Order: sequence, then structure tokens, then C-alpha cells
Amino acid sequence: MTTLTAPVAPAPAVPDTARSSRLAWLRERGMGATILISAISTAFGVVLLSATGYISAVLSANPMYGSSDTMTAVLVLLSGILLAVAVYVAAIVTANTFSTIIAGRTRRIALLRLIGATARSQRSEVARQGLIVGAIGALLGLVVTTLAMVPAIPFLDRALGVTSDWSPLQPVLLLPTIAVALTTWVAAWSGSRRVLTVTPLEALGGSVERSREQIAEGRGRKAAAIVLGALGAVLLGGGLLLGLLSPVGVLVAFFGGLFSFTAVAISAVSIMPPLLRATGRFFGRSVTARLAAENAVRYPERSSRMAIGVVMGVALVVMFAVAAESVKALVTASGGGEPDPAFNEMMDVFSTVMMCLVAVSAIIAAVGLVNLLTIGVVQRKRELGLLRALGLTSAQIRRMVLIEAAHVTITALLFGLTLGVLYGWVAAQSLLGSVAVPPLWMSPTFVAPAVPWLPVVIVVVATAALTLAAAVAPTRIATRTAPVEALSE
Repeated sequence: MTTLTAPVAPAPAVPDTARSSRLAWLRERGMGATILISAISTAFGVVLLSATGYISAVLSANPMYGSSDTMTAVLVLLSGILLAVAVYVAAIVTANTFSTIIAGRTRRIALLRLIGATARSQRSEVARQGLIVGAIGALLGLVVTTLAMVPAIPFLDRALGVTSDWSPLQPVLLLPTIAVALTTWVAAWSGSRRVLTVTPLEALGGSVERSREQIAEGRGRKAAAIVLGALGAVLLGGGLLLGLLSPVGVLVAFFGGLFSFTAVAISAVSIMPPLLRATGRFFGRSVTARLAAENAVRYPERSSRMAIGVVMGVALVVMFAVAAESVKALVTASGGGEPDPAFNEMMDVFSTVMMCLVAVSAIIAAVGLVNLLTIGVVQRKRELGLLRALGLTSAQIRRMVLIEAAHVTITALLFGLTLGVLYGWVAAQSLLGSVAVPPLWMSPTFVAPAVPWLPVVIVVVATAALTLAAAVAPTRIATRTAPVEALSE
């Protein structure tokens, strides 16, 4: 008798969907923009270090400058400061992005907490994701920029009529790559602190942003802001006083500005609501204007995340413009009111170059604004669907989102202009307070602040264009979903 046996089925292969699900979070809104920010920051660092290395090689080959390392040291210091500023801006924008992403993941995180996951494990997962997207963006920026520098070096040699043996394939270019990847990791860890406060009961809800009342109860943020603000104020004052004796005072003032602005960024949830409330009065009393104004102040964390990047970008550009204009005004006053055309032209060129370099940080902040506004609208689909169900038209929803974006950016613009003028004057005063200025070569004790109106107008126009561009994608998302579909999410 023959026994029939069923054939043994082969072991099922692991489906591709199972593998891809592990990286599904990369398709989440906000991750792509974080990769772009990391790539821009790394590319900026690679360009700065490449330019510094190339100029140093050209100067070393010149017998007139080859024996002096002063110019190289100045270039290295300037490149380091600019790179640090770009990484600093990217870190704040990335931390804000992950904070917004976490607010949208509240339901998922709470469900995982409900089945036994710990807050620490969830936060570690977010930090790991930050490290991955930071590394992807940093490597992308390194490879693309380095490949672009290879044909650029021979072109520069021909344009300048020099022969340099400098190669763009330098190990030092790994420094911004590593710095940006690690900074993104730390920023993700910092931005995910909301995970620690998510409870299983919040699994019944959706995106959760802390209200004004909940923020008022927190003391840790206020204490950190007070400490950093006091330290920044002391260093700014010390830089001004030291600047009366030596130009080294500008370095002390630089760290004072860094600490004080960090305090502003930390306490933005307390600073921005009164400013937003004041700005909201200029948009009228229509239904859409009132809804936009209330949305901007109802959840201060969301609004402050969008605003602080714009504040940084505007303040940095205006700071260099005001510092350069103050120097020009000082030289003009020293000459009896007669401007020096050659000196002014040199300062204009320097100011333009510096503002173009700092504009990279403004671009990073702009990407962050567009990203955060888009994520915010996606996470508010249910709210927008409810407004549609209550009778608001698609045009009114679009107008509300646009006014909300304009509300935040105008407030951030005015605040950034104020900080930029203040920091620009501190930079000029701490740098030139002890320097004898031509043509009379008198040592000034006070540098009057001067505001260049052309750069300010350019900043205002650019911010207006940014507002319109940032609102395009969110307004489409806000009106594309049917009210019933939005309410079901």
C-alpha cells in the first residue's frame, strides 16, 4: 500500500512589503525636508572648507603672502563661524520639525505605550530616525558638492590665472558631514521630548499640541531660558566693554548673541503669542481673519516653531547689513561727513558676500517654514473638515491658511528685524570700539547704529514671497480633502 504524503511547502519568503515597512517612516511628511536641510548644511560646509583650502593654497604659492599665515587664520575663523551658524540654524529647524512630527504621532505612540512600550524606547527610535535622515542628507550633500568642486577647481585656476595643486578630495571635508549628521541626531532627540509626556489615554485622540495653559505650567523651559538669557546678556555686555580695549570683544559678543538667541528660541512659546496677538489686529475682523488669528495663538508651540526659523534668517542677514553700514557711517563721520567712495565700495562688496553666505541659513529656515506649515495643515485635516462641514467654503479655508502663514511670518519678520539691528550694532561696537578709524585715525568709543534700507527692503520682499510660496502646498491640502473624509480620520 502506497502512502501518499503531501509535498513540503517551501518556507515563505519575507515579503518586500515587510522589509519596506521598516523604512516607511522615511515617507512621512517632514523627513524629506530634514534630509534636504542636512544636505544644504553639509554642502555649505564643504563649499566653505573647499574655498578656504583653495585660497590658502593660492596664497601659499604667492611669494608675497606665502610667509604669512594671518590671512589663512582669518579665513579659517570666518569659515568656522559661518559653518557653526548654519549648523545651529539647521539644528533648531530640525528639532522643531521632529517636535511637530511627534505631535502628529501622538495616537500611535500612545497605542504603543498601551501595549507595553516605554517612553525611552520610543524616544530612542525617534533619535535613531534623526540620525538616519541626517546621515543620508549629509552624505548626499558631501557627494554632490565634492563632485561639483572637481571641475570647478581647474575653471578657477584659468579664471584667476594661477596654478594650484589643491585637490577637492580632502579628509577635512568629512568634518561638516559628521557634524551635521550628529547634530540632526541630537536635534531629533531634543525635539522628541514630547514622547515622555504621552500617556496611553491619548490613544483616543489624534495630533496633540500643548495649549497655552499647559505650557504655562512648565517650569523647566522657563528656567533654561532665564539662565541662557542672563548668560547671553552678560557676554554681550562684556563684549561691548572689552571692545573698548580690543577688537577681540566681538568674539565674546558672538557667544553672547548665540546664548541670548538660544534663550529666545527656547522661550518663543511665551514671547510669540503676545506679538502674534498684536499683529492679528491688522488683518481685520472677518471670519477667516479671526480664525487665522486664533489658530496662531491657540497652540503657541506650533506657531513659534514656524516663526523662529524666519526670525533667525532675517536677524542674520540684517545683522551683517547693519554692522557693515555702521562701519561706513563711522568712517564717514570720522572724515568730517565726507564719505570715502573706495572704502564704501569695499564694505558694500564685503557686506554683499557675507549676506549671500548667511542667506544659506535663511534658506534652511525657509525650508523649515514650508515644511512645518505643510505638516501642520496635514495634522489638522479633521479640524479643517469640521470647518468645511460647518459651512466654510474652500476659498475661505484657503484664505484662512494664507492669513495664518502671513500672520506668523510678518510677526517673525518684525521681530527678526529688531534683533538683527541690535546684534548688528553690538557686532560693530565690540569690533571697532578701540580701533582708530581713518582718515583722522581717532579711536571711537561709540559706534552709532546705521540701517541700510535696500537690504531691509529685499528681506521684506523675500519674506512676502516666502509666505506666498509656503502657503501654496498647504492650501491645496486643506481644500483637496472632502469634509466627510477629513472628519473620518
